[in-house]
Amino acid sequence: MPTAIITGITGQDGSYLAELLISKGYRVIGMMRRSSVVTFERIQHIQDQIELISGDLHDQSSLMDLMEQYKPDEVYNLAAQSFVPTSWNQPVLTGEVTALGVTRMLEAIRLLNLKTRFYQASTSEMFGKVREVPQNESTPFYPRSPYGVAKVYGHWITVNYRESYNLFAVSGILFNHESPRRGIEFVTRKITYGAVRIKLGLAKELRLGNLESRRDWGFAGDYVDAMYRLIQNDIPEDFVVGTDETHSVREFCEKAFSCLDLDYTDYVIQDPRFYRPAEVDLLVADSRRVRQKLGWAPKVDFDGLVRMMVDSDLVRLGKEIT
Repeated sequence: MPTAIITGITGQDGSYLAELLISKGYRVIGMMRRSSVVTFERIQHIQDQIELISGDLHDQSSLMDLMEQYKPDEVYNLAAQSFVPTSWNQPVLTGEVTALGVTRMLEAIRLLNLKTRFYQASTSEMFGKVREVPQNESTPFYPRSPYGVAKVYGHWITVNYRESYNLFAVSGILFNHESPRRGIEFVTRKITYGAVRIKLGLAKELRLGNLESRRDWGFAGDYVDAMYRLIQNDIPEDFVVGTDETHSVREFCEKAFSCLDLDYTDYVIQDPRFYRPAEVDLLVADSRRVRQKLGWAPKVDFDGLVRMMVDSDLVRLGKEIT
């Protein structure tokens, strides 16, 4: 039975990845930071099939202890301060966790001389003010937020440890991936949750920022399969992962509200408070390499993703008001 450690296991991606690894016969160890408030909602249904342990990407010794105790075959580093607006309010914290936390994990593997395979969760936000469209593995980075900058550091330190210390360390440059488990602060879930609240008479409007921003949105459950394929590859390589389609925030609103027989223009209000200090206007993947070399492809399309999220919020909010 192979052993995998997942940092950020209580998050959207961590929960889907844990499900996948359990289905493949893994012993799954979930690292979580000690906190007065811990949310287990996303992993509640599999909590008896995983082991949860304390660890913190701020603390080198806790990571060393963790790696020495479990000697994992694979580590998936999904933990980060990943909400872009928060990275503007807490840029130093974002750097400590999202950037230096990667180094601490890699150092633990190196110092203990383990044969662990390491996966780093990179992001399309690293492309930021894009230098070309679409974006592939050779596209230069131009991050436009402290989060994007921190992720660029995490990406390149992974490359450096791979090339300098011969570690099996890879990065998946994943474009936006969503699901019913997405945090309510993220725009896609904010839209579906807000639309359902309006449908059920719990709200009268939905305030959003830039409706013209375009993203490559896929389903998180598909993307954790790409993570798994990257770490099983014969040689350590980095790959871009996306649907290769782009849609605007406005399109997402239109689809979500139409699922509820509503016209989004009657309810959505653009609010300058929700604009980013530096906007990322257009992200769209060129994921040909991961499709050709690893056989990965998304199974859920844009319409299916929006419908899935709306239906889930209908069930969730319906239970709350009954």
